[in-house]
Amino acid sequence: MKRLPLIQHGEFEWHLPCSEGMNVPAIIYASEPLIRDMDALAVSQLRDVACLPGIAGAAYAMPDTHSGYGFPIGGVAAFDPARGGVVSMGGVGFDIACGVRTLLTGLTRDDIISRQETLAETLFSAVPSGVGRGGKLILAGDELDAMLYRGAAWAVDQGLGTARDLTRTEEGGYARGAAPEHVSDHAKTRIRDQVGTLGSGNHYLEVQWVESILDPAKAEIFGLRQGDAVVSIHCGSRGLGHQIGTDFLDELAPKKGRNRKRKAAASATLSNRELACAPIHSDAGQRYLGAMQAGINCALANRQVITHLVRQAFDTVFPGSTLSQLYDVCHNTCKIETHEVNGRRKTVFVHRKGATRAFGPGHPDIPGEFRETGQPVLVGGSMGSPSYILAGSAQAMQRSFGSACHGAGRVMSRTLAKKRFKGRDVADSLRHNGIFVRSFSSKGIAEEAPDAYKCIDEVVASATGAGLVIPVAKVLPLVCVKG
Repeated sequence: MKRLPLIQHGEFEWHLPCSEGMNVPAIIYASEPLIRDMDALAVSQLRDVACLPGIAGAAYAMPDTHSGYGFPIGGVAAFDPARGGVVSMGGVGFDIACGVRTLLTGLTRDDIISRQETLAETLFSAVPSGVGRGGKLILAGDELDAMLYRGAAWAVDQGLGTARDLTRTEEGGYARGAAPEHVSDHAKTRIRDQVGTLGSGNHYLEVQWVESILDPAKAEIFGLRQGDAVVSIHCGSRGLGHQIGTDFLDELAPKKGRNRKRKAAASATLSNRELACAPIHSDAGQRYLGAMQAGINCALANRQVITHLVRQAFDTVFPGSTLSQLYDVCHNTCKIETHEVNGRRKTVFVHRKGATRAFGPGHPDIPGEFRETGQPVLVGGSMGSPSYILAGSAQAMQRSFGSACHGAGRVMSRTLAKKRFKGRDVADSLRHNGIFVRSFSSKGIAEEAPDAYKCIDEVVASATGAGLVIPVAKVLPLVCVKG
């Protein structure tokens, strides 16, 4: 596919001006090397997003962008309900509220290295991972609905966390407006034994160490010091989120032989099935939003229960250790937010597909202790590459609806990665570099080989250069439990 022509507007900013069918321009934040290597389909998908009804401002893509289903992964778009704005399953993503939670361990890199292999085995045993693998927690009926209503707050009510965990979680630990009654029985069946599990794909549980401090003042407020050990958990809503997306896509996407006029009464669906959507205030739109917010709560509950299991594992290996939460951020969401659009304050529905909030200093929706610094932004790398802890900026509020990148971003499909790499070889190479990897699947390790991803240093440098974030700390992996 030939890539659409982009016009450079700065070192880290590229525009696709409005053309036929586009309601707003498309803007990509990336360095020239990242733009040069960006797949043509991702740019085409961003153009299609800019054609959706009621889109506000511009369609944005973060530096880690690559092609996805419907929206590109790394895509951000806000929709104005007063102008016929829509909600899109492909704009939220099917692993609803997949995100990252980072914990402070109170230990150092040297502490971890002294018990590294034991810790790796203990964590691997404590936290279920892999395709379809369930855990010990079984939910059904009212208890399952309670989890979908209350998210991480439900887990804390069960004794699986602390009140402080909730204050360090996006939106206080749960999305208001969840409607479990709009989640299908099949979706609920898929989650009954999955809360507290990593799943598969690019999900991970990683013990990391702070290799460098990039902003000492912010790092002190975040509780980070050079040489510290931290834990990051990357996972989402498991089969429930995927089923919610599938159920509503099947309902709203165009099908051959279906009366399009009748369909238009319930949906603003375009001809592209992947961009199936519904007007925000339509019955279908409201039902999807309620189900999606239940999916957000599922993901938050999942990371909260895994946090409890990680704390137990650490206490086994390092008796008396206490793990406090730095922050928990989601990607793959649609959030109701107030932003300035063309000089006016508006309530819009912000889709972030493989992108995270990056609210700047003083924003009322971030915890008080971070009002001075901006919201912590947790950007995960791959098994053998760095990850970053960043802070949201005031510029992000103006330039991307308060959004930033969420990871490194793939440059190679999982299918190609499995052909090119052998899981055992990847694990051996990482072990040689002092990183212990544990996974039930050798193929899963091959899929997630570090060389299958973009250079995260370049991604973060681009997000920084574009003014979306401020780097606080760079962390490197020591132990990785793969989904």
